Amino acid sequence: THTHTHTHTHAHTMSQFTTTASPKVLHFTAPWHPSHAQMSAVMTALPTAFPSLTFQSLPAETSPTLVNKFNVTVVPTFIFLLNDEVWSRLEGADPSELTRKVGELKEESFKLKGNDTNAAVVKEVKEVEKEKEKEKEEGEEGGIDEELRKKIQTLLTSAPVLLLMKGTPTSPKCGFSRQTISLLQSSKIPFSSYNILENDAIRQGVKIYSDWPTYPQLYVKGELIGGLDILKELSEDGPLSSSLGVPSVETIDERLGRLTKRSEVIVFMKGMPSGPKCGFSRQIVEILEDVCPKGYDSFNILEDEEVRRELKRFGEWPTYPQLWVRGEP
Repeated sequence: THTHTHTHTHAHTMSQFTTTASPKVLHFTAPWHPSHAQMSAVMTALPTAFPSLTFQSLPAETSPTLVNKFNVTVVPTFIFLLNDEVWSRLEGADPSELTRKVGELKEESFKLKGNDTNAAVVKEVKEVEKEKEKEKEEGEEGGIDEELRKKIQTLLTSAPVLLLMKGTPTSPKCGFSRQTISLLQSSKIPFSSYNILENDAIRQGVKIYSDWPTYPQLYVKGELIGGLDILKELSEDGPLSSSLGVPSVETIDERLGRLTKRSEVIVFMKGMPSGPKCGFSRQIVEILEDVCPKGYDSFNILEDEEVRRELKRFGEWPTYPQLWVRGEP
């Protein structure tokens, strides 16, 4: 699936550019740069989604001719070529912006090709346009207003490593989410998760906010890393924790401190607000629905035995549900 991604010396790339008819994305990088592993993984994953484009990663330091030709002054730099002319450029490591520009390049090339475009490409572009139109409608209907935007920002920065997924770690609702959980756990990376099936406004809003249409999505320190394909690529480059720049262990007290401060109001309960598993949890949900019009966060202690056991000690409170406000029980 990755036949479009190559690394060439500059002596060979010039002829490659002049003979390749398809639109191209050039990635000027350097192995020592912190973003190298992440953005190289994105570049390796993109050909699967955009088979009609050519992707090339080039070491900037050994490609002086091309660096001068395209006026590359920083790494990473991405050059987008259409008919061998510079159509656009992107400087810096931004996976969602890169993916957005690649999609635009494909659509632009389709318009120029017109009737010469084969049926498969026509179908592919129409599907992308249909998906974008659907997202636009959902965005307009759901309304990514300022309040929703703030909620999303708070959510994405609520943990050093956050996985937005379908279902929960112990009960994932799709294969991609299950594989991502397995990868993170086998890499011994502590993470928090958010079940996007619990809140459709968040589910649709994050797609627009991060310009990334599918789930699961992994965030590190509030920044989008990507989905399963990108994580797989990163794990092939060495320990996943190193590629993500996160520690592979976290003490239980550090985790509990982070969880209890995750939101201004958070209830640790049996079950979820949409399906409480005990009468006390059901009662507190009914109360919170009345007294917290702006919403509240929740954590299902039945999904995590360690949190269930240790939070009693941490908060010096022996039973559940437990209500925490601004990090205090």
